[in-house]
Amino acid sequence: MNATVNITKRLDASAERAWAAIAGIGGLDRWFPIISACRVEGAGVGAARIMTLTTGEEMRDRIVEIDADARRLRYERSQHPFPAKDYAGVVEIREDGASHSVLSWTVRFDVDAEHRDELIALIETAISDGVDGLNKELRGA
Repeated sequence: MNATVNITKRLDASAERAWAAIAGIGGLDRWFPIISACRVEGAGVGAARIMTLTTGEEMRDRIVEIDADARRLRYERSQHPFPAKDYAGVVEIREDGASHSVLSWTVRFDVDAEHRDELIALIETAISDGVDGLNKELRGA
């Protein structure tokens, strides 16, 4: 069963600054409370982003698109502890005035009906908390 989660929030930073943070690929351990470590192997499209959760479990993303003109980053998550498959995410930044921007983070995945609601709630909370963490960092920079 296909599922989609989308979190859209206004950031207290220009689209340029917000995009620079997202395009840097790493840093998720600073923004997401559930991620204790994040490292990047490689650069640009094809790079691997490896994250360790606070539970000790690991997640691995492959970056499949970095479009600076559209301010869009796409990734596929090949390893994670969730009862899901075909997990893919898109992060997009758009302008909202000179000193603000809007971030949209969308993930799509397949999940069985038994785990669907619980997994959607977990991912919604994680992404929302992570975007809040990014916004806090951008305000302090």
